[in-house]
Amino acid sequence: MKKNSFLFSAKGILIAGFLSLNTVMYAQKTADISTISEKTLSGILEKNRTYYTQGKVADYIPELGKMDAKAIAFSVVDKNGKVFNSGDVQKKFTMQSISKIIALMVAVNEKGEANVFDKMGYFGSDRPFNHFSNLETTGKPLNPMMNAGAILTTSLISGDGEKPFLKILDMVRYITKNSTIDYSKSVYESEKSTGHRNRGMFYLMKNNGLISGNEDQLDNYFKQCSIELTAEDLAKIGYFFANQCVRFDGDSTYKNAEIAKLIESQMLTAGMYEFSGEYSRTVGLPSKSGVGGGITVSVPGKIGIGVFSPALDQHGNSLAGYHMILDLVKQYNLSIF
Repeated sequence: MKKNSFLFSAKGILIAGFLSLNTVMYAQKTADISTISEKTLSGILEKNRTYYTQGKVADYIPELGKMDAKAIAFSVVDKNGKVFNSGDVQKKFTMQSISKIIALMVAVNEKGEANVFDKMGYFGSDRPFNHFSNLETTGKPLNPMMNAGAILTTSLISGDGEKPFLKILDMVRYITKNSTIDYSKSVYESEKSTGHRNRGMFYLMKNNGLISGNEDQLDNYFKQCSIELTAEDLAKIGYFFANQCVRFDGDSTYKNAEIAKLIESQMLTAGMYEFSGEYSRTVGLPSKSGVGGGITVSVPGKIGIGVFSPALDQHGNSLAGYHMILDLVKQYNLSIF
């Protein structure tokens, strides 16, 4: 009896050890991001290319409606700063709401986190990005990722005229190491002429005492949304915040772990608008989308991801872009959860 018990115990230990070893090997296999290549990205891109047929290009800003729905791009900056691209990586598109994370970084660097968030919340939302939310009740925006909070954030950046916008533009150029990045004047004019809802938010906040300036501040917001870049630039932005605000080439001029945590937490909480909760469950990574069709993703301490496909889902997020990110996350076990 004792002999059998010993054999069963030994057998159990061996089985447990084998299962444990398999688990470790599986985890190592799925998490080995060093094997990411352009072939990897191309395979995922082609698998998800046709999702554009289920989405719709944003046309509430007339200039955005001119985008080619079939355009698609996928970029990754690996942990060593190496860039991998697939698809229409030369195709430029406007940042739109992705610019909000850059503006937040600039504002917090200047004014400090406490002073910025004294005027708005850290809250998530189940409302669309252009919802007035609680402006008429508490008087403060829910977070800096919704339009109201982003307009307020940009108004907090110091400087007259377009100086706050130029600070945001310069930061985008620095992070991407791309001095040719500029804004689209046609998209800016289109946003300005149709941005009555944003104008309403601006004046509500001005009425509430949160904003003291004039519409130049709102123009800066329209301009930052009109900054044009590529999926590769978005991957570099994702890398920057994933690595404590260190640039993909190792430049640590703005290194700041706390700022990176703040930006990433806001991306995770509210970066995908009212889809953020479900996105956190499926993808589980700090991400920020824009209605221009781009999404930037930070894999904390590791890599940056950038995707582009202008056909959007009902939440205003790139449909093919979301599915490309999801497939990459599953293949390499990238979720932070």
